[in-house]
Amino acid sequence: MKTNYHTHTNWCDGRDSMERMALAAVDKGFSELGFSSHAMLPAGPLDWTLTARRLGDYVTEARGLADGFDGRLRVLCGVEADYLPGASSPDRQVYAAYDLDYIIGSVHFVRAPDGAAVAVDASPRELADGIAAHFGGSADALVRAYFAAVRESLAFDFDVVGHPDLVRKFNLKHPYFDECAAWCREELERTADAIAASGKVVEVNTGAISRGWLDDAYPSAEFRALLRSRGVRFVLSSDAHSADALDCAFDRFAAEEEYVDSSAITNH
Repeated sequence: MKTNYHTHTNWCDGRDSMERMALAAVDKGFSELGFSSHAMLPAGPLDWTLTARRLGDYVTEARGLADGFDGRLRVLCGVEADYLPGASSPDRQVYAAYDLDYIIGSVHFVRAPDGAAVAVDASPRELADGIAAHFGGSADALVRAYFAAVRESLAFDFDVVGHPDLVRKFNLKHPYFDECAAWCREELERTADAIAASGKVVEVNTGAISRGWLDDAYPSAEFRALLRSRGVRFVLSSDAHSADALDCAFDRFAAEEEYVDSSAITNH
């Protein structure tokens, strides 16, 4: 069964409409498609994330699309909810009024010691500036803070752990930390332990491949092996921001794991 539950549209920072994405999913042989626009409740600061006012309209459109594609494609509605202390929590209680099918919990920003929110995936320049201005020039400190935030996020009630090593997005083309260092391996092991204890599903996310930053998925092959050895379950996702990326590298990664389907992420 071909599925994708991490899908962005023009409701947030995606390029295409919900309908265009659904039509592409049918053309590509998907049986299920889940929408997961960025959301930062209760007080996210970004104009490309869903606000509380717009979330209701987003869900209404997705539910209407589900009716229109009945028999051709099962359409689900979720969000990718950020964890950012003081601003946003990926918690089912926060989103209870919207009757979502699932929640992906992700970390895109790290809270620096001075309180600043530093984006880890916006651009190499913005990341470098954030490290210099808010982490005393220490990339290792930012990376450690990122993995600590991923572990903290697991205390909230959500279904899928989104790209749990997003912090390495630019590290292939603009190296800024040593992924083979002992301290980094220790962070991966601690995070794998925490994810396993949480019982949450982890996505194998091909988004950095479609956007040309990496030639591997999130989590990395090393991180996936650590998670697998601890019995963590995976769901394959493209993190697509356009219709042409809906199944990016799916052929490559489909044989690597036994992936769960929507029954594992929508039973609350």
